[in-house]
Amino acid sequence: MSGFGTNDLTDRDILSYVALGDSFTEGMSDPYPDSDTVPNGRYRGWADRVAEHLTDHVGEVRYANLAVRGRLIGQILEEQLPRAVELSPDLITICAGGNDIIRPGSDPDAVAALFEEAIAGLAGTGARVVVFTGFDTNWQPVMRHLRGKIATYNMHMRAVADRYGCDVVDVWSMRILDDPRAWNWDRLHLSPEGHRRLALRVCEVLGVPLEGDWNEPWPPAEPRAWRAARQEDLYWAREFLMPWIHRRLTGRSSGDDVSPKRPALEPLRPDH
Repeated sequence: MSGFGTNDLTDRDILSYVALGDSFTEGMSDPYPDSDTVPNGRYRGWADRVAEHLTDHVGEVRYANLAVRGRLIGQILEEQLPRAVELSPDLITICAGGNDIIRPGSDPDAVAALFEEAIAGLAGTGARVVVFTGFDTNWQPVMRHLRGKIATYNMHMRAVADRYGCDVVDVWSMRILDDPRAWNWDRLHLSPEGHRRLALRVCEVLGVPLEGDWNEPWPPAEPRAWRAARQEDLYWAREFLMPWIHRRLTGRSSGDDVSPKRPALEPLRPDH
């Protein structure tokens, strides 16, 4: 457990929060209404939503989001960690290593060693540090074979969290996210509703009072015809899977030339 009590985040006038990671934390597939007018798109995501929830209980929330889509854990260590340490916030969330784990031939033990290096650096700031397990991919036929690697990495992360007194958001156990409606069409990023539910779960771990239940059952799903489902599979393979494989083969990333959306600690405005 963290050295902070459950109410420490809300028993203050000003709170500073820094989020680190990749597309998961950047908020991919959860756009703000004005996303079409902002270069590279402007995403909200669970981290922005957590900051918004915090504003209901703290006089002022100063928030930075350093996450960039496609980042590997080594890049997060090099690019984001020094900046997070420099900002010296009260709260840090970090989700890193997922892009490494899903790459062919990756070693979860080696990724975990880098993860511990990151946590050691962040824990030294005195901030409350929150980490995330990986998702269970059992419901996704194409990614089901990665379950063993993800589970191994999860256990390493839990051990690191125990050693450094971090809070853990156990995403693996969130069975509510097994529903396709929790995901964007690319099947890799959360949908807006998925991000909303995850934000509620993070607030629950932090002890932040809020309304809403992240585990509320989904309404009954409309049945899908077999042919329509197969057409969706083909569309997904053509529009997402093949381009993703091509980027891996050419050493490119979806985050090339993308900068953090909130590189400095700034007050969260009423319109966010």
